[in-house]
Amino acid sequence: MSEESIYIRVGTQLYKRVHVPTPHGEVAEQLIAWKYGTLKQDYAKDDMPVIPKYDGFCTIPSHTDYKQEVAGFLNLYKPITNKPKEGDFSHVKSLIAHIFGEQYELGMDYLQLLYLQPTQKLPILLLVSEERNTGKSTFLNFLKAMFQENVTFNTNEDFRSQFNADWAGKLLIVVDEVLLSRREDSERLKNLSTALNYKIEAKGKDRQEVNFFAKFVLCSNNESFPVMIDPTETRYWVRKICHLESDDINFLSKLKEEIPALFFFLQHRTLSTDKKSRMWFAPPMIHTKALDKIIKSNRSKAELDIIDICMDIMTKLGVDKICGVPNDFVNMLKYAGANHDLSAVRRTLKDVWKLEPASNGLTYTTYEPDYCKPSQWTERKRVGRFFTVTRDFLENFC
Repeated sequence: MSEESIYIRVGTQLYKRVHVPTPHGEVAEQLIAWKYGTLKQDYAKDDMPVIPKYDGFCTIPSHTDYKQEVAGFLNLYKPITNKPKEGDFSHVKSLIAHIFGEQYELGMDYLQLLYLQPTQKLPILLLVSEERNTGKSTFLNFLKAMFQENVTFNTNEDFRSQFNADWAGKLLIVVDEVLLSRREDSERLKNLSTALNYKIEAKGKDRQEVNFFAKFVLCSNNESFPVMIDPTETRYWVRKICHLESDDINFLSKLKEEIPALFFFLQHRTLSTDKKSRMWFAPPMIHTKALDKIIKSNRSKAELDIIDICMDIMTKLGVDKICGVPNDFVNMLKYAGANHDLSAVRRTLKDVWKLEPASNGLTYTTYEPDYCKPSQWTERKRVGRFFTVTRDFLENFC
């Protein structure tokens, strides 16, 4: 780096560019606040370095037309050093095929959108496997090699921290061994995945609203409950990753060598999909059995018991729907030996299943146990703002 560009002034604050060594033998550029008095101590009066001046900071991501200065503002997004070059990338293809399987072309679309349309919102990519040596971490390290300083590795604790200035301007936020099982973790992750703006906060500084374009890539050894995912959720792309047949200790190095060829390919490739949602892919396109498994594991005991009792009644009576106010369902559950309070049943019907009660108090048919005939149910006419649970809903949604 030339002497003239070591120091910069942003607004009224002087900064020095430094290159911090990393444990992997690389360096990471940082801007640290500097004092004019210290600068004068380091240089003679007639030997002061030229200091570029900027009005402020901005974050404008681009991998094909990067600009350090945008309209007088210093771009905090980092340029990537690999330049497109035609060539072989067979190891990269094998990795994408391993991670995305039958969704290989969608996986290539995902990488292409990251590279060419970095501000496009994309699904939360969640890679799960209870097995070891599956290549999940290799994929994360490959993404880091592709987009370099614009990728940050977070821990579960980093994600929960109120101080987020170090990752708010990144392209990718990756979490290895994710375990965000609290409801507030899930809500924050979902909100961030679709947020256009976000308030960043650093220690000792005021909160500041910035544009937010980061995408999340998560890995977990827990196939059942790595994060809370509701049945209606469409923001997750969950892939179960299989065990690697071979273990090449130099595989990551080979992947890094092929990045220029991959970039060349992505620049000339035609996307296999058109934009179908705010996260590009239509939800059915990225739906997987691995997602269904997590959704089922996330269900509460009350929800599972309501499903069981409703299906039991429908099967025995040959009906396709059950109507009732929450208290009706509580009584049905009690007869089946499942005791759940009214609030748990109401939360399942209204908040989890998103069912709407009748707009007014109307007459409806519900069912209660026939104590004269074991395992039999009797119709009862009642009036109230009832919910309707259908067989189609339980089979398709649950």
